[in-house]
Amino acid sequence: MDMLPEKLKNLRLESNLTQKQVAEHLGISQQSYALWESGKRHPKKIQEIAEFFDVSPDYLLGRTDNKRTHNIDKDLDIALDSFKAFNGKPMTGTDRDTIRNILTEMFKDR
Repeated sequence: MDMLPEKLKNLRLESNLTQKQVAEHLGISQQSYALWESGKRHPKKIQEIAEFFDVSPDYLLGRTDNKRTHNIDKDLDIALDSFKAFNGKPMTGTDRDTIRNILTEMFKDR
């Protein structure tokens, strides 16, 4: 089942935007955007739409219920780059992977 039309409409309404406002930002007509929300057409600008609504492309496509998985990954990279082991030495790759897995599991539903 294609979840994209419903997600587009919900994200637009959550953002208090009209179809015309979203369409103008994406550089398309309001009519084209309306066809996306009705499921009669499928957009090719998935990445651009995801960035506009600050969600992941996977969320738009129904592959995950987590809206912002891409931000979690970026935030983890930034945080892990600044971490050091308790003895003051940089973390090993194994340490980094272990911490990433733990934190990803902790925050996957947020």
